[in-house]
Amino acid sequence: MTWLSAHILVVCISIAMALSSLVILGQRRSPQATIAWLLFLVMLPYFALPVFLLLGFRKRPDAPALFRDATRLGETALSTSRVRAFCEHYGFLDTAEGNAFRLLRGPIEAWQALDDLVRNAGTTLDVTLYVLGPDDVGRAFCAALEARARAGVQVRVILDSIGSFHRPSESIARLKKSGANVRFYSPLVQKPTGGHLNLRNHRKMVIADGARVWTGGRNVATEYLGPVELADRWRDLSCLVEGPVAKGYCETFESDWAKVGGRRRDLKTARPQAGRSSLGLIPSGPDMADDALHDAIVLACHETRSRLWIVTPYFLPTPTLMEALTIAARRSVDVRVLVPERSNQRLADLARGPWLRDLQTIGVQIHRHPQMVHAKAVLTDDAAFVGSANFDARSLLLNHEIMLLATTSEDIASIAAWAEALMSEAAPGLPRVSPTRRAMESIFRLISPVL
Repeated sequence: MTWLSAHILVVCISIAMALSSLVILGQRRSPQATIAWLLFLVMLPYFALPVFLLLGFRKRPDAPALFRDATRLGETALSTSRVRAFCEHYGFLDTAEGNAFRLLRGPIEAWQALDDLVRNAGTTLDVTLYVLGPDDVGRAFCAALEARARAGVQVRVILDSIGSFHRPSESIARLKKSGANVRFYSPLVQKPTGGHLNLRNHRKMVIADGARVWTGGRNVATEYLGPVELADRWRDLSCLVEGPVAKGYCETFESDWAKVGGRRRDLKTARPQAGRSSLGLIPSGPDMADDALHDAIVLACHETRSRLWIVTPYFLPTPTLMEALTIAARRSVDVRVLVPERSNQRLADLARGPWLRDLQTIGVQIHRHPQMVHAKAVLTDDAAFVGSANFDARSLLLNHEIMLLATTSEDIASIAAWAEALMSEAAPGLPRVSPTRRAMESIFRLISPVL
């Protein structure tokens, strides 16, 4: 390489570093995350630049927004809950009343409900999944969709290209031949302007006829659900909903379908009432200007008076969430956190240690379940969040997620009973760890804001 070529390379790298630094400074991140990214660029520019282009973006300003900020501030004064008023401000709870809600606790119950939903679909089936497993459950689900497509049902499927990297390819090929439309969100190989690998579609929802929805934390694979019991199957949570809230799921799917190059359907028809549950949706993702889901949970932490229970597979809170939990515990709120003893993400387990120990020191009850818990739920006095989002920065600030907000006392009680049953099976408190383990945890805690 000549001196001129080397000079041009250095100049190009310097310009790229400067532009990347401006993007980092312009994004809404915690100060720790901003500093971490800037140090990364300065110390390892040749490695950091491609990593930043792949993983460093939080928002996509060019993407069609799912919801626009509402301006009906005067109407929120009629709400009994400030969390609900917050969501109404964003336009998330326009059709909260008159819904049916059924909690699906067990894997067999969840599979049967999903299978019935698919088999009884008459006109349309819209599916969004992060993981579609290359196993008997994944193949059986594809076969059920294929049968409905051959019967004339319009089937559309969105799979995340990273989460479903290992998938039942032959079954998907047959599904496509049957007339179903299958698309992948943010493929590994795409145009430079096509998207960012760091921004995943982590939603899970199956919508039948635009009116009935199977949703929650479960993907479709053997470890999540199935027709027979398995001893080592993950503990998770799903639900069936029907009523006006279904339109919000449909709007979310249509927005995602447009992102993968599909054509939107007309959704002007309102959904009839189906029950007495008050439900609302809180979506989040890089196509939204604000972090409404994250902020709604923060507000719920501050507003609750007696209970704040969290069930999550990965506990990596943002600094704002950690402060909200700390304040709640010091207000004598019953704060509990349930995590698996060992999750499927070892790095997340290392990074969570300091956060959990800090909370335990101030009186928060930590519960360690012996099995892998993949469920996601946050319970307060008068609200419960259930859905696809983990209690970590990736889910709350980066991924496309969707959470259901339940505010009817009967629904909250059923979710609380499920959480209490999980806690009764878990070991209380955190074990002592060696200085070496503490050092490793501190390192991973330090780099976690980069994600």
